[in-house]
Amino acid sequence: MSTGTLVIIGAVVVVLIVCALVALVARFVIRRRHLRDRFGPEYERTAEAEDGRLAADRELHEREERHDALNIKPLPPAVRDRYAQDWTRVQERFVDRPDDAVHEADRLVTTLMSERGYPTEGYEQQLKDLSVEHGRVLEHFRSAHQVNERSSRHQATTEELRGAMVHYRTLFEELLHNGHRPRGSRA
Repeated sequence: MSTGTLVIIGAVVVVLIVCALVALVARFVIRRRHLRDRFGPEYERTAEAEDGRLAADRELHEREERHDALNIKPLPPAVRDRYAQDWTRVQERFVDRPDDAVHEADRLVTTLMSERGYPTEGYEQQLKDLSVEHGRVLEHFRSAHQVNERSSRHQATTEELRGAMVHYRTLFEELLHNGHRPRGSRA
């Protein structure tokens, strides 16, 4: 083989390697952008918890795969109306029994999650499962859950309990309406 042929073959190999690397980097960038868009603030939280973006990307991708295997379904209008009425009753109880209302709000959100098809086997797993479709409101769930736990030990103030109800309502409405905010809804 002549030197010119070897140079051409070498150049083609180098070009192919560079193209493969560019395609790999582009795929990586697109995947990360997808995860950031889908998970919202949960992406940064996971990156901190997992000690890096590569580990966060892997964790969030695993959450997506688990979520895709779940049978998440929207609620029929009659069931949605029943849950809305249940929520109204929980809010009305807040005036006389704020601790009980917050505990009931937690149970109602968990029941709604189950009805939609989310597993409810533990708080940490609930967070992971919800993060795929509801990452933008997940901090509301965390805040409400913390107050609910403190309330169980009689350590939450009425104002904290009121805040927990607002936080639970945000997630509740998101789940109730399949991630779409109803008109006139408050967050």
